[in-house]
Amino acid sequence: MPTATDDDLTRRALGAYFRTHTGIPDQPDGAASGVVEHGGHTYVVLLSVRGTLAVYRLLNDGRLKRMRRWPSAVAAR
Repeated sequence: MPTATDDDLTRRALGAYFRTHTGIPDQPDGAASGVVEHGGHTYVVLLSVRGTLAVYRLLNDGRLKRMRRWPSAVAAR
């Protein structure tokens, strides 16, 4: 399976965030958001000026799964 680039993963996470958010979502900061490697896993962190909006983990099959809880080191970028 081809590997996704960091920009592709961030774009996919942004799409998932806006598709699943109800109401008026906070606007993620595209420049601050991005891919983080931690503990052998790949995460996509969506940030805004208010803090962490969402964290998605890249699964082995290439899908992104939104995390309800994430390692504190992932969001502290």
